[in-house]
Amino acid sequence: MIAHSVADPFYYLCNFQQVLAWVQLRYADLLDEHEHAFIQQFATLGQASQALLVRMVMRKGVMFRASKLTYLEIGAIEPAAAPLVALGWLDDQPSLGLDHLFQLLRKDEIARCFADVLERPRAAKGELLEQLSALYAEARPLRQWWPEFDEPVYVLHLQALCDRLRLLFFGNLHQDWSEFVLADLGLLRYEQVAFGEDSRALRERADIDLCLALHTCAEQLEAGQPVEQVLALLDGLQPSNPWLERRRARLLFQLGQHCERSGDWAQALNIYPRSNHPQARIRHIRVLERSADHAAALELASVVGAKPANALEVQALARIVPRLQRKLGGPPQRRRAPAAISRLDLCLPVDLSTLGVEQAVQVHLAADDGPVHYVENTLFNSLFGLLCWEAIFAPVPGAFFHPFQSGPLDLHDAGFQARRAEHFAACLGQLDDERYRHTILANYQAKHGLQSPFVYWELLDATLLQQALDCLPAAHLKRCFERLLEDIQANRAGMPDLIQFWPGQRRYRMIEVKGPGDRLQDNQLRWIAFCTEHGLPVEVCHVQWAQPAA
Repeated sequence: MIAHSVADPFYYLCNFQQVLAWVQLRYADLLDEHEHAFIQQFATLGQASQALLVRMVMRKGVMFRASKLTYLEIGAIEPAAAPLVALGWLDDQPSLGLDHLFQLLRKDEIARCFADVLERPRAAKGELLEQLSALYAEARPLRQWWPEFDEPVYVLHLQALCDRLRLLFFGNLHQDWSEFVLADLGLLRYEQVAFGEDSRALRERADIDLCLALHTCAEQLEAGQPVEQVLALLDGLQPSNPWLERRRARLLFQLGQHCERSGDWAQALNIYPRSNHPQARIRHIRVLERSADHAAALELASVVGAKPANALEVQALARIVPRLQRKLGGPPQRRRAPAAISRLDLCLPVDLSTLGVEQAVQVHLAADDGPVHYVENTLFNSLFGLLCWEAIFAPVPGAFFHPFQSGPLDLHDAGFQARRAEHFAACLGQLDDERYRHTILANYQAKHGLQSPFVYWELLDATLLQQALDCLPAAHLKRCFERLLEDIQANRAGMPDLIQFWPGQRRYRMIEVKGPGDRLQDNQLRWIAFCTEHGLPVEVCHVQWAQPAA
């Protein structure tokens, strides 16, 4: 699918028509009778009516004054709206509650409409609403509110249906119709993946309802609704779709975190066991500990320790278990000594602090024969993304289902690498000879600017790329890429802030920077331990600021 050019005044209508065609082709068996009827009836409308409806669908809200619907390509609004009113898709005689009336009218119009009853007509709009709320509790037609108002007003009745169609196309509701415009303008460009018959995120009608319900739960959580209310909604949702189950697990984890922050240990302990989020088991143990149930915490820690799911659990248990054993009166447990970390101490002029601590160190260490780059997580992720582009964007069933995906749907699934084992083996195998350099450089040219879950185009210029290929040993790259694939979600972050290259000597070092009072985060400690174990040069730079002499 290729979005229509914005040079066409009806570009948005062409894009909408393409979505309808896409949904009808791939999801016809999931559409209900109302959705089928809408698609068929929409095709029979005149262009002006189609365009007006799409303009309304793509705008915020569902209530529109005719004067706010001015589009040169559509022309007169009332003739274009008439067929939509006849179909019941628009209501041109809506009943409005007082709050909706206030959304529709300007403040001066409200003052005229209620001139006989307002005590303070010059008050703010919110105060005017408060003044009138006690007097007008029931909804009524606009003409009954204000007989002198003679401008057409339309209320759209199709927003929920069009949201379902958008959900079927994108597989989510956080992407909207602006994706087409951004693609038309060249601001966002996507890899074009071959779509098969099984290229769909939602597999049955129940998935649509589940996805909408999860979206409602997320909105309620963000809006600060009571935990019990959100949890009651989530408890009724049991997705069989792995992608939807992952979203449900994330929402449950967020609810558990909310309860932790508010000190509601009992509710947090009720929620965490229901979530399959990668951090849920550790948070469950921590809440048991914080609620002084040390025996239960140690018992769960033993279960998790017997079969840890990821490196995060291993790291957290190494701290938690000795502490719990000590609290239960057991013998002191000797903690495993951390691996020695190469340390660099700098005392820099306080004037450099305005740059930020990382940039200050970058400026201080940079040399003509040893350039320093601020890369953090971008460089190794980008090199991985360029080398493994074909594997990441392989047309694996269920991974890609619309043309605006920056990466595969199953990117964070446990089986992501296994489903592409041959592809990744072929890509990483190039690191055993010189082929990897050609592949990375070729993809840098051919794929430049395309959306990717790994490649940071804005930070990866040709100079940095060439220095990286010249100075980073292929064996080091392979170790890092294999670690990424072990747990993409956890391991794509925590990499050192800076990297220094000595191209003349074909060597490098990574530098994690810490300002006064800063300490290493857990994911940074894991990366540093990995680098130390496998011989990748890394240092932790501790910075102090030198005050100017009095």
